[in-house]
Amino acid sequence: MSFSAVAAPPRLVRMESECRREQIAVVALLRSRPQGLVLAQVAGRILECGSAVGLWEELTGDALLADPAQVNALEEAEAEVDGWAAAGISLSTILDAEYPQRLRAVHEAPALLFSRGRLLGKDRAVSVVGSRKASAEGLRRASAIAQFLVGEGLTVLSGLAEGIDTAAHTAALENGGRTVAVIGTGIQRHFPAQNRELQEAIAERGLLLSQFWPDVPGARHTFPLRNATMSGYGMATVVVEAGEKSGARIQARVAVEHGRQVVLTDLVVQQNQWARDLIGRPGVHQVGSLDEVAQTIRRIVEDYDKARAAVRSLLSF
Repeated sequence: MSFSAVAAPPRLVRMESECRREQIAVVALLRSRPQGLVLAQVAGRILECGSAVGLWEELTGDALLADPAQVNALEEAEAEVDGWAAAGISLSTILDAEYPQRLRAVHEAPALLFSRGRLLGKDRAVSVVGSRKASAEGLRRASAIAQFLVGEGLTVLSGLAEGIDTAAHTAALENGGRTVAVIGTGIQRHFPAQNRELQEAIAERGLLLSQFWPDVPGARHTFPLRNATMSGYGMATVVVEAGEKSGARIQARVAVEHGRQVVLTDLVVQQNQWARDLIGRPGVHQVGSLDEVAQTIRRIVEDYDKARAAVRSLLSF
């Protein structure tokens, strides 16, 4: 079986058919990893080739007598893609127009994203993250920051964990804003269990996003990967309150590597050596009040808009 033999459902236009073939190819590449393809390299190789179908054929060959293992990989990938579509799960490859543009630019960009809700390629999002065991003051600050972001027309981005994440998502929804949850499990899982209703509300009114196979449970390695994806997706990361071993610590460090802006509250800086070590790094800001958060975010957005305008001007020259 080759890609020319992968039948598309009837009445689909050519563009949709090509998109489906690309999705099948990405799944087959991730599942079978021909020629020892390293998982972390899949997205980059697809971008270099310009097509997942092209990369598959480059790695597996287009011989008249196909390898049965490769045939099975394509057939299994096709069945999975169709099954996910039937379950209401959307797929986006790194080459799709709706794939988040800022995320595509980072080294850790996933080759495939699973989503429920509205995926926007140019989402203006700011991460609000922090401790699962947050204090009352931390929760209050997270809610206030999320409310401010909604008022500015920005998307509240977080990880659906207990504590700070939950407060940020909830405040965004309560104030009629858009919120995106990047989760560390498959999209068919609910973690933590007590956030099941919140997860469903985000999927209906915002966006639920995962880079993992839909039925995969959370594991030690999945949550740091989720944090890297959040950093890549957003314009900036606000760490409200966190501990020395918090996932927010990972995201702050990765965000600095990504060249993203990082906003650390005084709660974080006072309580953590890692936060104090980041002070003075390019793009890292320490704030002591909601007013300072607001001023900092507004400057970040203004600088971002100026940079985009400059790029558009150069491209049109």
